[in-house]
Amino acid sequence: MKQRLISYLPWLTWGRTYNRQLFRQDLIAAFIVTVMVIPQSLAYAMLAGLPAEAGLYASILPLVGYALFGTSSALAVGPVAVIALMSASAVGQVAEAETAGYIIASISLALLSGAILMVMGIFRLGFTSNFISHPVISGFITGSALLIALSQFKHLLGVNISGENLLELVPALLGELPRTHATTLLLGASALLFLWFTRNHMANLLVRLGMPKGVAQQLGRAGPVMAVIAATSIVAIYSLDDKGIAVVGTIPAGLPPLQLPASSLALLQELFVPAMLISLVIFVESVSVAHKLALKKRERIDANQELLGLGAANMMSAFAGGLAVAGGFSRSVISDDAGARTPAAGAFTAIGIAAVALFLTPLMYYLPNAILAATIIVAVLSMADFRAIRQNWRYSSHDGAALVATLVITLLLGVTEGIMAGVALSLALYLYRTSQPHSAIVGLVPGTEHFRNVNRHTVKTSPQVLIVRVDESLYFANSRYLEEHINALVAARKEVRHVVLMCPAVNHIDASALESLEAINTELSDMGIKLHLSEVKGPVMDRLRKSRFLSDLNGEVFLTTYQAWTRLAAAATVENR
Repeated sequence: MKQRLISYLPWLTWGRTYNRQLFRQDLIAAFIVTVMVIPQSLAYAMLAGLPAEAGLYASILPLVGYALFGTSSALAVGPVAVIALMSASAVGQVAEAETAGYIIASISLALLSGAILMVMGIFRLGFTSNFISHPVISGFITGSALLIALSQFKHLLGVNISGENLLELVPALLGELPRTHATTLLLGASALLFLWFTRNHMANLLVRLGMPKGVAQQLGRAGPVMAVIAATSIVAIYSLDDKGIAVVGTIPAGLPPLQLPASSLALLQELFVPAMLISLVIFVESVSVAHKLALKKRERIDANQELLGLGAANMMSAFAGGLAVAGGFSRSVISDDAGARTPAAGAFTAIGIAAVALFLTPLMYYLPNAILAATIIVAVLSMADFRAIRQNWRYSSHDGAALVATLVITLLLGVTEGIMAGVALSLALYLYRTSQPHSAIVGLVPGTEHFRNVNRHTVKTSPQVLIVRVDESLYFANSRYLEEHINALVAARKEVRHVVLMCPAVNHIDASALESLEAINTELSDMGIKLHLSEVKGPVMDRLRKSRFLSDLNGEVFLTTYQAWTRLAAAATVENR
């Protein structure tokens, strides 16, 4: 019982060795992350269509929830761009923007997503992240990044438009161009250039000027903080809000009230499918980041436990009036580079952001929306990976096509449709590939006991013995294909008297495939041909022993293919004499 409790609460393990040195390192990392992520939190709340304070609320309790259940020492949980856009898209279908109903629906979506993640964690469903292939994820993220960037141009231009995809956003932007607010554009464009420079070039420049690399990198990442401070000061000093510059305005000081959203059953039902998709993206994105950071430290990430940590984070975000959250790449990298050693760093960051919410929100009144939009644009465009299109297409045309299809669907129809198409494409590609499993006729490499493809190597073969290596597990989608393939091979080789299925790559044979093997055995028997198996794995043999197949098999099961070859080739030679 104690061991099971420890497995669900990782802090009981690392907490026993927590010391003053770890505390100091986590505290320093928390301070740096607190300063860096505040502009990001405010910006992503705006992207989700929520008041700015929702971004702060979503960066306090979720960090505590993840610290209690999560396994990554550096994963920083909070609002992220893709999830914010997906949330806005889902909530926009059930509630009108800038209304109390919209806020309730957004909080309900976070609660529902958290509950789904928790249930998945309890039932150990971490393997579900494998349902989306990497090319599909790449296409979805690139498409989402472009949509997010495009949706923020309204704040840079000082105009008001709406839309969820390329077909809606582009005409709306073009129609509003004549009404561009010049001062807003000047401020936003300046911030955009500054943020691009600090993100991509400042660190290298400072290193060339003699600054230590670590300090230079931190200053490079502090670009959004510098832009926020400078722009807010300029707007306040020159009263630019009176001249048409849109600002964040009053952000309520204090901590969020802890309460459940006033959701109805009908609202939760409408949000269930989007919540499922958002939960899947939260999990895939967060675990990908956590794994990358863990590899650097030779740590281990438990995917099932991450589900619990992310579920707790989202449910606590809902209690605090925030939005759906995930492990963000940029904030996690900052936390890792700053020296975070345990999940406690996230809890300390929560304390820092809570202090900001209590005492510093009046300073954000004059923060221009254009600066937050510029912060979002620079951050999300770094996520777009156009090289992946060429790389994936060159490696596999199927993967390249899946990436492009997901990208195009996301751009033209929206993020919800894009991720649904991505999941469907991933499953369809898997079924397509495995429905026609690769197989090869093999022969003996001279002077060895190894068998290789006759089309790739110079090997020994026997006209009476056909050895076919099957390179895929056998299941309902490919069982009929195998049956037809064997029949075709035998029909083209009139002298064959023995067929050996070489099975080193067969990890599973389901009931449909078993029926096909039985049919192959019967059909070959009718032709006077014996069916044999070789190199069958133990678990597969255990299952076969529970069926009638082995007793009905007209041939033998060999431990190695070499044993099958020596016995059957010798027998065929004797028969020919």
